[in-house]
Amino acid sequence: MNAQLEVRRLGQTEIQVTPIGLGVMQFSGGSGVFRMMFDDIPRAEMNKIVASALAEGINWFDTAEMYGGGRSERALARGLKAAGRKDTDVIVCTKWFPMFRTAANIAKTIDVRLHNLNGFSIDHYIIHQPWGFSSPESEMDAMADLVAAGKVRSVGVSNFNEEQMRRAHAALAKRGIPLATNQVQYSLLERGIESNGVLQAAKELGVSIVSWGPLASGLLTGKFHKDPDKLARTPMGRRRRLRGQIERTRPLIDVLDEMSQRYQVTIAQVALNWLVHFNGETVLAIPGASKVHQAKEAADAMRLSLDAADMARLDEVSRSI
Repeated sequence: MNAQLEVRRLGQTEIQVTPIGLGVMQFSGGSGVFRMMFDDIPRAEMNKIVASALAEGINWFDTAEMYGGGRSERALARGLKAAGRKDTDVIVCTKWFPMFRTAANIAKTIDVRLHNLNGFSIDHYIIHQPWGFSSPESEMDAMADLVAAGKVRSVGVSNFNEEQMRRAHAALAKRGIPLATNQVQYSLLERGIESNGVLQAAKELGVSIVSWGPLASGLLTGKFHKDPDKLARTPMGRRRRLRGQIERTRPLIDVLDEMSQRYQVTIAQVALNWLVHFNGETVLAIPGASKVHQAKEAADAMRLSLDAADMARLDEVSRSI
């Protein structure tokens, strides 16, 4: 077992998480829309991925209802049990999908989420998108009811803009509950929240930003730049997103590569470490893993310490992309 990693508060809650958690969207089962994004992962491999993340010190996992219609939730629970972990050993986050639904559905479907998680509590429950038929205020009231009933411990949102996030925060505050997180796309190659008000509002309100896509679908690992043939072997959905971006992003990858050699780590670890430290303790990240070594790599990124000059250089170069 490695040395204890840094932990941070999840927003203004008392929940303590490592700066990097593990996203398990890849555990969706390779069905439906996810067949275009990820290859199917054997059950034994999923268990090993979870075990590796835990062994390396990661203490929280992020899943969702829409990830395979609950398949990801069930796979996560199996992996945690296979690793011998109890409910109190880990922090589990999952999400309610609002499309074509009203806030009333939140209470109606919570027991399905709990059933899928098979004995693991919902430490953090998230509105997955701002697309529902109800207002943020109605959704937050429904989530607050779940907190009061002891069915979830804390509340977050995902992909909310500044106004939506402020409305959600205000609605929860009336119930005496903090809005803990806003899960958004953020990385060295996607920095929109720095200019659209989301990041500044999160800092003001004490909301943790949870970065999804922290490695930009693999671009920030450098593997496609070093071996473009790898792109042809990726699932079609990812291939379409990444095609045409290799040369545009090469200047940043070259800088990351130089730093990775100097620090004796991987390109991905440099990119992840910058992400969870550039804004103090505000930003957390949930990289995914389809292989065991990727889970270990993500955890070990937290053990790196980039100096201030390198942090600033990455900031400058990424802004020029």
